[in-house]
Amino acid sequence: MTTVDRPDTGTLELRPVDTDLFRSLLRRQAATVTVVTAPGLAANRHLPALPPAGFTATSFTSVSLDPPLVSFCLGRSSSSWPTVDRAEHLAVHLLAAGQQEVARIFATSGIDRYAAHPGWRQGPFGVPLIDAALAVLLCRVVRRIDAGDHTIVLGEPLALGTGEDGDPLVHHRGGFTTTVGPW
Repeated sequence: MTTVDRPDTGTLELRPVDTDLFRSLLRRQAATVTVVTAPGLAANRHLPALPPAGFTATSFTSVSLDPPLVSFCLGRSSSSWPTVDRAEHLAVHLLAAGQQEVARIFATSGIDRYAAHPGWRQGPFGVPLIDAALAVLLCRVVRRIDAGDHTIVLGEPLALGTGEDGDPLVHHRGGFTTTVGPW
């Protein structure tokens, strides 16, 4: 874009993208908080055994209704990445407003997240399922797409579970909040 091509933005100042500004801007977007879980994987001739993975994500979105598809993004430097990279199935849990501690535990690096949060059970395909979520989508991984330092994971929901209806946990400006209700 040249100076001649720049649109009139009024009082909005457009600046070149840098990492800090980009991160700061994205903190202004409110996002539903989810926890993605994947089962541990047995060792084989070429690959080591891996523990179950679980992490907090705000990048979850629906992709398609026909066929049903959802997605989330995960950094390839994440401690959960090796398990998610090999997992055939996983679960996405949409957290309820009162589940801030669950979100914090699954966002913490260097701990056994399943020992720190006992409110889970093993589900189909060995996928850990977290109790009291607003909704759970048990998915088959259909594709992984590299995107910068992250990977976009596409999942096909195979089974859906709903908890009690309530307000979702939302991440905004670096903290947790919830919806105010209808206007």
